[in-house]
Amino acid sequence: MIRVLVVDDSAYNRVAISRMLANHPEMEVTDTAGNGEEAIRKVMRLRPDVITLDLEMAGMDGFSVLRWLAANMPTPTVVVSAKHSDRNVFKALEMGAVDFVPKPTGKASPLLHQMERDLIAKVLSAAQARVAPAPPPPEPRPPIPPPESRPGAFEVVVIGASTGGPPTLQKIFSALPKLEVPMVIAQHMPPVFTTLFAERLDRVIGGMTVKEAVADGPLEPATIYVTAGGLHSSVENRAGRPWLRVVPRKENDLYCPSVNHLFSSAARAFRERAAGVLLTGMGDDGAEGLLEMHQAGAYCIAESMESAVIYGMPAEAVRLGAVHSVLPAWQISSALVQLLHRKKP
Repeated sequence: MIRVLVVDDSAYNRVAISRMLANHPEMEVTDTAGNGEEAIRKVMRLRPDVITLDLEMAGMDGFSVLRWLAANMPTPTVVVSAKHSDRNVFKALEMGAVDFVPKPTGKASPLLHQMERDLIAKVLSAAQARVAPAPPPPEPRPPIPPPESRPGAFEVVVIGASTGGPPTLQKIFSALPKLEVPMVIAQHMPPVFTTLFAERLDRVIGGMTVKEAVADGPLEPATIYVTAGGLHSSVENRAGRPWLRVVPRKENDLYCPSVNHLFSSAARAFRERAAGVLLTGMGDDGAEGLLEMHQAGAYCIAESMESAVIYGMPAEAVRLGAVHSVLPAWQISSALVQLLHRKKP
């Protein structure tokens, strides 16, 4: 059984969230807490497997709880965020939260039950997450300086991630110099949050521009595209130019954005002139697509167990024989720089 502590300053929300989780045969709500101080006392006493955490609480808020957990008792935490605190979610992820679930309303409301399926899935995923800090690289490295500009052998880089992806992507891109090759990301994330994530990346990283992929168009050099939540991205080769195509979700799609969808399109369109990177995440989305890329001659990288919050998606790609390099997150930036500045054959 996965033992869950529910933390929310609304009594209605505590009851509603507890009932949702109790509906799952593998979960047990050990207790609830109405504020940060109470949450910490119960974490110390009960040692839950997973915490669901409201961020905005009187007194000690959710951010203070995350800081305490990181310093004293790392525990997988899923933030349950009100709509008006969207931007706070990314701060929480950087502070150690594993994932988040947006509340459909900030007030006590029967609408809260709309998030039940998502909440259960993310608590199940969080129970498998590694929250102890990953070992640092042998020597702290400054951001990689821009290498001498040379024509590259690659026309597009496609990247997939799920649980644990946002902070990992931010770290990877923050260490990159300006690279002329366009990059497209499929990060499992709902609508609105992909917009905010793209805006955040564009503010905090240097060198490259970050945009949300919301419409068809040419892929611009030195630009990173974040696939919009609720849509898929494909890459195409139109008259020798990389092109982005946005595809609506189908009714039976399990993941949207789908990493497999993006990777498969790169395999078809660019073959050996594409590179794929599969990062942390639960399940197997991206593994088959990366195998298609590998078989088409693309260069394929998977994040290693050493740094992945959840070694599910990359592990499946490794099992399939779909990768050339398995690297911790802190080595992926330098690997991309070396790869993307190879001369054309």
